[in-house]
Amino acid sequence: MQKRTNRRRQTAKPKCCRFCEAKVNYIDFKDAETLQKFQTEKGKIMPRRITGNCLDHQKMLAKAIKRARVVALVY
Repeated sequence: MQKRTNRRRQTAKPKCCRFCEAKVNYIDFKDAETLQKFQTEKGKIMPRRITGNCLDHQKMLAKAIKRARVVALVY
């Protein structure tokens, strides 16, 4: 018979919003390099739970990515 060991899950480190730390008030849609960091390879916008952004900055980020798609700066 095998012994069962008690394994505890490690507690997750709380994610901090990068934009709040940098005190960003507006996310510019012309900054394509920053916007691509928050997209998958297929061009989908990454969710808040993965990126760790706060609600306000995630909304601004999504709007900026959509505007950059219209101007064809990102896919």
